Amino acid sequence: MNPAPSAFRQQLLGAVPRLRRYARSLVFEDAQSDDLVQSTLERALTHWQQFDQQRDMLVWLLSIAHNAHQDMRRKQARMQSMDPSLLQAAQDSLGGDAGVDVGLRMDLLAALARLSPEQREPLLLVCVEQFSYAEVAEVLHIPVGTVMSRVCRARATLRGLLDGPAKLRRVV
Repeated sequence: MNPAPSAFRQQLLGAVPRLRRYARSLVFEDAQSDDLVQSTLERALTHWQQFDQQRDMLVWLLSIAHNAHQDMRRKQARMQSMDPSLLQAAQDSLGGDAGVDVGLRMDLLAALARLSPEQREPLLLVCVEQFSYAEVAEVLHIPVGTVMSRVCRARATLRGLLDGPAKLRRVV
């Protein structure tokens, strides 16, 4: 197999910081995000011939990262198990019912972690990475309209998580 050309490797290295930021926003855990970045870079280097020079390198890498993350989620869903005593300890540390956050003030990172990946991924690509809806659609392999609706729902969900339920005012 031919090694990747120097220009390709330079573009790849230039995109690593933003790739790392995206990976951390997907998994919220340093070790797993580093694994995701490594997997993405490995896939990119293995398939460097498939890269179209007309495309944006970062969009291509984020698309690979998205697919690698989906693969990781599917694998974890098949293999995940938890010791019942650990589950009880986690619930106790949260003060009872882990599903109820009544009156709890959450920071942005915790609120983002509560979003589903389907909402969090396009929101972060649009708002943090400043990609267009079309670029996000390309990365996530979904229609542009789906990107727009997921970003809208994610913003509304975040608003609710950060501000609490909206207060209704009586108009006289």
